[in-house]
Amino acid sequence: MEVRSESNNTQARSDNKLPPPSAGPKPRVQVWFVRVCSSILVWTCLVQLFAAGELWHSRIFTGLTNQISRFSAPVEPVPLPPPLPPPRNYTSNGILLVSCNGGLNQMRSAICDMVTVARLLNLTLVVPELDKTSFWADPSGFEDIFDVRHFIDSLRDEVRILRRLPKRFTRKYGYQMFEMPPVSWSDEKYYLKQILPLFSKHKVVHFNRTDTRLANNGLPLALQWLRCRVNFQGLKFTPQLEALGAKLVRILQQRGPFVALHLRYEMDMLAFSGCTHGCTEEEAEELKKMRYTYPWWREKEIVSEERRAQGLCPLTPEEVALVLKALGFEKNTQIYIAAGEIYGSEHRLSVLREAFPRIVKKEMLLESAELQQFQNHSSQMAALDFMVSVASNTFIPTYDGNMAKVVEGHRRYLGYKKTILLDRKRLVELLDLHHNKTLTWDQFAVAVKEAHERRAGAPTHRRVISDKPKEEDYFYANPQECLCEGTNCHDLFGHRNLTH
Repeated sequence: MEVRSESNNTQARSDNKLPPPSAGPKPRVQVWFVRVCSSILVWTCLVQLFAAGELWHSRIFTGLTNQISRFSAPVEPVPLPPPLPPPRNYTSNGILLVSCNGGLNQMRSAICDMVTVARLLNLTLVVPELDKTSFWADPSGFEDIFDVRHFIDSLRDEVRILRRLPKRFTRKYGYQMFEMPPVSWSDEKYYLKQILPLFSKHKVVHFNRTDTRLANNGLPLALQWLRCRVNFQGLKFTPQLEALGAKLVRILQQRGPFVALHLRYEMDMLAFSGCTHGCTEEEAEELKKMRYTYPWWREKEIVSEERRAQGLCPLTPEEVALVLKALGFEKNTQIYIAAGEIYGSEHRLSVLREAFPRIVKKEMLLESAELQQFQNHSSQMAALDFMVSVASNTFIPTYDGNMAKVVEGHRRYLGYKKTILLDRKRLVELLDLHHNKTLTWDQFAVAVKEAHERRAGAPTHRRVISDKPKEEDYFYANPQECLCEGTNCHDLFGHRNLTH
């Protein structure tokens, strides 16, 4: 009895040492057990799903496998952007403010020139203002078209560039700015001797016109190289424009080789040039009224046929159709119209479209929603045409305006892609002879081909006319100094091609 009593007492003491049921590890064990079972169940289901996916080649399960593989694979390091050039250390002689005038490509060239002038004179440049008052009335600012951060950073070893003019130099704070247009086609001596002293007197100078204010030829090689660097490296379009332009090019390339036709048969061009060949009397009168509306278009009374005979008019769509056929382009050639609204709309394109049914425009290749943000912004729409034109297999401008020249220069710089530079004066003669049946079709086609054998955009020396800089070859159409770095220029240019 005593032994049993001791045993019972021992058991009682042991029982008293156990923790109460609510405080022990039992709930943790249960949670762990539930988690293990759940994990086994989930992985069992996944294994079954993957097995079913393997069996039925299901895209869904294949996608899941790819995602898991992607996440389980080692992550490759993201490449770092190239380092920025070190900022140039110099004492600024003043601030240069510029207001560009004209269309996109005229302004583009002017920006390159103004960076070069700022570098020459050791000035601080304010991000250029773009033209908002011309015929196109485009409200776009620099940052709406170009990547402003890249522009500033990529050129900082040459020029200090500010996003905006410091407040103390604005009219709001009572500052009276000195404004002037530099003399056109001026060399570095003009800027050093006549412009630089102005900054000693006026801390800020505003150039209110920037078109063709720097000479094409006779500049130091370093300045010519800088113009190219700004044009080909410093001026990038915004990421949004770049992405949409790349999409346009991709769509076109998927359909095969394509020609970019810069059909400059637009209302502003016809009104400005006074070219009314093929227009009705009502249309000719409408164009004349427009010419008188813009006071900065100096020529008012223009004889259209005289200008056409001189080769100073863009070809009509009907003339373009004949020329393209004579040059040997087949009916199934894919043609991208790089232009704004054609004067006379679709009915003026009917003959050209009948000859080449695969004519497309950006509005036909992109969804309206994709173009919506760029609508009513002519410079941004022109940027899309610019990118497509540079990337095209063949580029054909029907008028040697600013876009034609800048695209021509880009294509030379990027590897001499084929650019057919139409000899409009010769073509007008041949077209008229063919229309009056003096030339048969075969004779016309042979003559057209012969006239353009050496006008395919290959490297050539710029034509220099010392006393007529306006008539000499444009730097941005043929930046020859930038094409032969590390190459024998004589071998590069040779005699393969002439542009005039």
